[in-house]
Amino acid sequence: AGTWGWRCEGHHCSVNFTVVAGRLSGTPNFLGANPGEVKSGPRAGLRVLAEEEEAGRTLVKHLNDDQKKIAILPGDAPADILTAAQRTIEPLTPGGLAAGTMTVEQKALLRDVISVYLNRARPELAAAEWKQIEDAGFDAVHFVWMGGEERGQPHCYRVQGPTFLLEYDNTQNGANHPHAVWREFKGDFGRDFLAEHLKKDH
Repeated sequence: AGTWGWRCEGHHCSVNFTVVAGRLSGTPNFLGANPGEVKSGPRAGLRVLAEEEEAGRTLVKHLNDDQKKIAILPGDAPADILTAAQRTIEPLTPGGLAAGTMTVEQKALLRDVISVYLNRARPELAAAEWKQIEDAGFDAVHFVWMGGEERGQPHCYRVQGPTFLLEYDNTQNGANHPHAVWREFKGDFGRDFLAEHLKKDH
């Protein structure tokens, strides 16, 4: 109840929750790991953010050659997520491949990518985020990939819709240092809820 917020902050963790008049926002949400995969010792083979990586890779590998010409941007993957630690973000360009041009199977794989990020939150918050994505039009969600398509090759991807942005980057330390972030264009830190609340009640 009420209007308040809490967060957990660390070098590879930034988890933010804001409640405005009982409505919950769960972004920005950032996780990273170094190393992403443990190479030796008793935990050899342990991978952190493996779901984020493999969901994106599965989707790009299911695109046909013509789709890849749109989805895969030329050049090397950037050294880190493009939105960095910006307090507010704007949509990134170019947009990439639109969900509206994907097959039924490819759309399902795109939903799998989004679900990995949204399911970090409680089910009711994830469901609210999904409704927002659907209301804005799922066919308007775009997918972009840069870098190699195989494990161990530097790469990144992003999923961008009218209301949200997901970024995954794994280029540092021999492509074994992933970062993954979930942002909203108007919803980070509950800004959209707060604006509605102030307009209505104040």
